Amino acid sequence: MTIAPEIVLGVTGSIGAYKAGDLVRQLRDAGYAVTCVLTQRAAQFIAPLTLQALSERKVYTDMFDLQSHQIIHTTLADHARLVLVAPATANIIGKFANGLADDLLSCVLLATRAKLLFAPAMNVHMWQQPTVQRNVTTLKRLGVRFVGPDVGKLACGYEAIGHLAETEEIIRAVKQLVPIVGAPAPSAAPGPTRPKTKARPKPASRKARKKR
Repeated sequence: MTIAPEIVLGVTGSIGAYKAGDLVRQLRDAGYAVTCVLTQRAAQFIAPLTLQALSERKVYTDMFDLQSHQIIHTTLADHARLVLVAPATANIIGKFANGLADDLLSCVLLATRAKLLFAPAMNVHMWQQPTVQRNVTTLKRLGVRFVGPDVGKLACGYEAIGHLAETEEIIRAVKQLVPIVGAPAPSAAPGPTRPKTKARPKPASRKARKKR
């Protein structure tokens, strides 16, 4: 029996947060267990109840839970095989690059030893801001993987880079970092088939022809 790898999905305050529901659904369909952590701003874009229904897991939005005896951020950090931040704003990228932790998600990122995958989404000028690019470079040097951003229609009206990577693209990146044990390898696309030809009979040898 295959044990589903644990993924912590961090959702931050970007318009791309509305895609988190589809991301949870596709991750579960692929064989992963998903626990969602929402920042306070993310909860303005997508309801925690939506992600709770799709993940069939408690959704965390606060550092503290008086009903639990566990330390939430370390418990989530210790059990995760991968922490996926999608969408990842300039704010969470900057926090993590500079070792800051003032909410649940940033604390999970600092506490975990799991693999890390960021899917940025923001205004094109924010993404191209040298300070943001410096933070991205810092995280890449530390081993954080990035998927996107893509060129697309942004909430601010620009058609430019900064669009959240497509869900399928994020899923592919997850599978590369944390493969499902026992999952069949993707089959190659079928190529054109050639019609079978009958083999020509070999000509009789000169000795055989004399016997006739």
